[in-house]
Amino acid sequence: MKGGVKLLAVCLCVATATVMMVQAEDPYFHHVWNVTYGTASPLGVPQQVILINGQFPGPNINSTSNNNVIVNVFNNLDEPFLITWAGIQHRKNCWQDGTAGTMCPIPPGQNFTYHFQPKDQIGSYFYYPTTAMHRAAGGFGGLRVNSRLLIPVPYADPEDDYTVLINDWYTKSHTQLKKFLDSGRTIGRPDGILINGKSGKTDGSDKPLFTLKPGKTYRVRICNVGLKASLNFRIQNHKMKLVEMEGSHVLQNDYDSLDVHVGQCFGVIVTADQEPKDYYMIASTRFLKKPLTTTGLLRYEGGKGPASSQLPAAPVGWAWSLNQYRSFRWNLTASAARPNPQGSYHYGKINITRTIKLVNTQGKVDGKLRYALSGVSHTDPETPLKLAEYFGVADKVFKYDTISDNPNPDQIKNIKIEPNVLNITHRTFIEVVFENHERSVQSWHLDGYSFFAVAVEPGTWTPEKRKNYNLLDAVSRHTVQVYPKCWAAILLTFDNCGMWNIRSENAERRYLGQQLYASVLSPEKSLRDEYNMPETSLQCGLVKGKPKVNPYAGA
Repeated sequence: MKGGVKLLAVCLCVATATVMMVQAEDPYFHHVWNVTYGTASPLGVPQQVILINGQFPGPNINSTSNNNVIVNVFNNLDEPFLITWAGIQHRKNCWQDGTAGTMCPIPPGQNFTYHFQPKDQIGSYFYYPTTAMHRAAGGFGGLRVNSRLLIPVPYADPEDDYTVLINDWYTKSHTQLKKFLDSGRTIGRPDGILINGKSGKTDGSDKPLFTLKPGKTYRVRICNVGLKASLNFRIQNHKMKLVEMEGSHVLQNDYDSLDVHVGQCFGVIVTADQEPKDYYMIASTRFLKKPLTTTGLLRYEGGKGPASSQLPAAPVGWAWSLNQYRSFRWNLTASAARPNPQGSYHYGKINITRTIKLVNTQGKVDGKLRYALSGVSHTDPETPLKLAEYFGVADKVFKYDTISDNPNPDQIKNIKIEPNVLNITHRTFIEVVFENHERSVQSWHLDGYSFFAVAVEPGTWTPEKRKNYNLLDAVSRHTVQVYPKCWAAILLTFDNCGMWNIRSENAERRYLGQQLYASVLSPEKSLRDEYNMPETSLQCGLVKGKPKVNPYAGA
């Protein structure tokens, strides 16, 4: 263990998780995960899935701000494997981020121990595999970060806390989907929708996913862990009070349904205030010509009567979704992970030092489908970008800033396949604009940070559009959607050193190049800004077998 005064230790072991309390140090939570293949029938057809400790989806991680989370992952698949913890910021510690740009994958038959802290974070998150198309087979699960007991939350303690993972699903295997993409084809339309790994039958045979006590309130965390489909989530006869979104407390409004785009998580409060009986949770696709729908059962304790077969209809069109997005507001008076109110950070008064416009496109390179950002379709080199930088061989692996901050139409049109890495100066306040000229909804995620999503609007972005920005109470989050023929603007200070992935959460787009990395280096090479590479980190590519170096010194 690093730091701390080891005067008192209490150890509690339960199954595969160990909790260790150490005086004068944040608690440690130990997990051992065995990753294997197994067989399940999410849509009624037996198929190969990825299990964690025999579970599909994987186990929920239940943590608290600043806890040390230790996860020893044993890879018993026949392929290299990595997991990312979407939304966890890994302050000064991109070594735990679980992307191909920061880490070597865990070889078959070997293990790696992740160690991370959700430092000054609260909220609803999830984890999933980043290697190959493994996400299409499972290996995902919920990750919640609770507020510390001394920090007030802006709602009464719920009776219980439930995680609802919703996702599109394919009956073809992850290896078959990968073959489609490698051959230059799209993976096409999903075959169905799942709620917590299951598809409801609505014929009276479904077992309840959750049980509610009449009159009680429940915290429900809804995450879209799928491959490409935006989903609408609703509960028969029940309102959902939105209280949190990707680590931020929000102004509390009631919603009949919520659009949850790929990679996004919402925290809501549901009150069991209806006639005691069964009710359906419903998840259905948005923006597809033929919608796909599934259900999951809620049961009131002591209730009598089946759920109604009349399911509430989903909204239609993306204008409805855009209007809902505009209703989301940061709760300025609530405390998040720290005692000070969220609104004490006045992001709207900081001067922008750089504007980066990222335009998503698709095209063919050598006859095969590729997706690009500002004309570059990213490819992962054998040597992870961060390791190349750290060991001083970056010039042999990639070039910085191969895309323009303001690309012209010719640069966008001619797609090049190469590593796409932005060089970003530490502690600069930057505006990133995602411009979507295509006819499908995009969902963008940034590792290592949260950002202020200040605008999503139709048309093309120009500097004059800044007058429409929400510079007061935009939600601080890590994922933002961009509707067809629209743009989105985000603002953030790049104060977390490391190599951080900016990616499409659409799995086929990410796999075929629609991602890049932001390199944020410590100017003084100080441990105040970034940790040295852990002794346990795997080495591969050009740095395999090289002696470990420790270039960062104490402040």
